[in-house]
Amino acid sequence: MAAVARWSLAHRWTVIVAWLVLALAGAAAAAQSGSRLSFAFDLPGQPAYETNEEIVRSFGSGGGNDPLIAVVHLPDGGLSSSAGQKGLRQVDGLVREAVPGARTASALSDAADASAYVSKDGRTTFVVVYPVPDFTSSDPYTTALPALQKSLAGTRVAGEPVHVTGASVLAAGGSSSGNSVLVETIFAGVAALVVLAIVFGSLLALLPLLIAAIAIPTTFVGIYGLTYATTMSTLVQNIVALVGLGVAIDYALLVVTRWREEKAAGRSNRDAVVVSAATAGSSVFFSGITVTVSLAALALTTVPFLRSIGLAGMLIPLISVAVSITLLPVILDAAGSRLEWPRKRPPSTVSRLWTTIAARVVRHRVAATCGALALVAVLIIPVVSLQLGQPQAAAQATSASSEARAGLKTLTDSGIGAGVLRPTEILLPADRTITAPGRTTVIHPGTWSHDGLRIAAAWGRDDASSDAGKETLNQLRSAAAGVPGARVGGTPAQDGDFIDALYGSNLWIIITVIVVLTLLLLSRALRSVWLPIKALLLNAVSLAAAFGVLTLVWQEGHGSSLFASPATGAITLWVPLAVFALLFGLSMDYEVFILTRINEEYAAGHSTDEAVVRGIGHTGRLVTSGALILFLAFVALGGVPQTDVKILSTGLAAGIILDATVIRGVLAPALVSLFGGLNWWLPTPVRRLLRITPIRPHTNSGEGATTVPVREGSPQGR
Repeated sequence: MAAVARWSLAHRWTVIVAWLVLALAGAAAAAQSGSRLSFAFDLPGQPAYETNEEIVRSFGSGGGNDPLIAVVHLPDGGLSSSAGQKGLRQVDGLVREAVPGARTASALSDAADASAYVSKDGRTTFVVVYPVPDFTSSDPYTTALPALQKSLAGTRVAGEPVHVTGASVLAAGGSSSGNSVLVETIFAGVAALVVLAIVFGSLLALLPLLIAAIAIPTTFVGIYGLTYATTMSTLVQNIVALVGLGVAIDYALLVVTRWREEKAAGRSNRDAVVVSAATAGSSVFFSGITVTVSLAALALTTVPFLRSIGLAGMLIPLISVAVSITLLPVILDAAGSRLEWPRKRPPSTVSRLWTTIAARVVRHRVAATCGALALVAVLIIPVVSLQLGQPQAAAQATSASSEARAGLKTLTDSGIGAGVLRPTEILLPADRTITAPGRTTVIHPGTWSHDGLRIAAAWGRDDASSDAGKETLNQLRSAAAGVPGARVGGTPAQDGDFIDALYGSNLWIIITVIVVLTLLLLSRALRSVWLPIKALLLNAVSLAAAFGVLTLVWQEGHGSSLFASPATGAITLWVPLAVFALLFGLSMDYEVFILTRINEEYAAGHSTDEAVVRGIGHTGRLVTSGALILFLAFVALGGVPQTDVKILSTGLAAGIILDATVIRGVLAPALVSLFGGLNWWLPTPVRRLLRITPIRPHTNSGEGATTVPVREGSPQGR
């Protein structure tokens, strides 16, 4: 790292121009790549997905796209009255006119199953509408929905308006709900700047944001190239921005803080730059590789959109590291001292607050360990009941439009229920039918036949994500198994396949790769076997606690009222894996920062307890500042109307703040203190395999700033 810093300083204009060109090229690539990114959540090879693809190929709609539902209030006498038939016939006509080519069904068009469309009291009915989806947009009904709403606006049956609702309408949130993405982004940026300004008290606060502003767009150069080689999901834009903001600011914080410390110890500006690169830069390097591993391992999954996240995830931490160890030293060397304005006194390099906390933790290490574990255990307990699925309609309705909410309320109040919003579609030979099992409703519209195939739609009264809804799906699958040629599709069935694909055997492959590679990397970086094992165990504890918070707040509803939402009954399918990948890398950042500094203090001749106190004193403020920035960014992310994004933001915000305080601030130093010399246990076979030597403490040179001679090539940069 010292050699890289010296090379960068010797070729400063090459470094500056190169990063500026890459950032500008990345900005252009980001604008161009948007049209090349995919909105699909494909699951090739999974039975429900393949069935849904066949449904779309044969019928042009449905499959993995839930229908829109037009809810109609009928007059006295229901459909047996001429007024009721006239009103529904009018709605049918308006629907077909608004969305030409759509596959529709109602009590009038499907007389054989007419009772399936009407509530028991005969006063509520509905029209099932499967518009032709728009696969170029994140919303498949981006054109069809407004057209249908416009066509039915002002239409009244029995004096009541016709309401348009649907699973996709409820999930999207209302147009007036929540803050815009721009507002949330501005909030996150301003929040980060405020925290950095408090930390640095000078123009240095702009440096971490500058590093992020270079790293994030540069990453899109690589992403744009990848779009020509493989399918890349639109989600990579969010992941790159989110991870880029976190790691780039963290890395710059660490390097700049160490540069300040070395300056305060009396080094010249150039020497302070080189030493900060050799010490903090080494931590940044190993941390970046660890984050890369945690996200790149997603590329092993069979799910294409997750593979694309893994590929993009490899790029952002590597580029953030590259900017931090090349461009940042150049800026600090050229203008670092001038950027200290308007601070008038030398900055403190050690946090008195965190030094005091660390000293108390070490003094009461057993009590601190037990207390932290007890708190975490309470948060972990709810994980036992975690259910994967789509958030239930009642929860999503809280952020949806009043029109969609009214439609759902009418369905549930009438006894029809929310199950019709996400029907299971069954692809059958044209001469076959399927019998409704249990309390399930099944329809076989005559117009839903084509080229020797027909579609049956089935639903229960309960939401498809509820336990009762999942039981309905199981009953339908059993019934379909008895019909030759029957294949089960629809979003409830595809959700089940999604869970199998994400959380089946492939998950264990991903976890194994992450654990093995991280263990090897950290053993090399920390020159220890126990410290990496402890870091992995603490990461597992931190992740489990984050999942517990998700379950407690959203699935069970203890606190979801803060988001004006009832319990969702389930955690969105992809959220736990996304939380795992993001939190594992970001929290490991903090572990590497803390442990490398503790190692450095121990190598300088301090006892284990002294090394812990000094290490936390030097890194505690850095870790909490970085975590606070990410926490505020995740809180801002939760302001968007979509329920699943709120769930994701809750898990990330709770996980990052819990990890930076209870886990890294209390439990980690308490355990290091408890295990004493065992922390640096390094068996001979491991030494030979990784070609490293154990840490040998030197004579303590005093209680001032730690003196770290720069020796290129050392894993610790000492």
